Amino acid sequence: MPTALPSVSRRRVLIGAAALAVLGSTSAACGSRSEPPDVSTLVAQLERARSDASLAAGAASAADPTLAAALSAVATERTAHAEALSDEITRTTGSPPATSTSTTTTTPTGGPLPPPTASAVVAALAQSATDAARDAAAQSGYPAGLLGSIAASCTAAQTVALEGVTA
Repeated sequence: MPTALPSVSRRRVLIGAAALAVLGSTSAACGSRSEPPDVSTLVAQLERARSDASLAAGAASAADPTLAAALSAVATERTAHAEALSDEITRTTGSPPATSTSTTTTTPTGGPLPPPTASAVVAALAQSATDAARDAAAQSGYPAGLLGSIAASCTAAQTVALEGVTA
């Protein structure tokens, strides 16, 4: 007696299940729109690192040779922090962060600004360490580790490399 239903083999069931799985995963990927990751914390830390590097380099230009070497090392470390933060922002968002251009080199009367002091660098490093530690606690994964490392580096720079300089 002929049947109205065609016979279904195990192979056809497996092929159909695989096709449905592929179709389901591609349609889910096409339909989902994830928001771009929030990198505002990393951008703020990037600006601080750039500012601290500039401040330390400026202070090194007017300091005695021993202190100038320590300040130059701090400037180099903060520049490396800025590069690492920039790389992470680029990796996360797919595009490099904007560069800041807000630098004032003259006083309101038009004269050149005096070079920053080592005390100003110590104060800036203390604030950067506090901010990076706070931000690290709010992050997860690599950004948390990066910010934790930056906090530790800033703390070490202010307490070891610039030992004796008060804020």
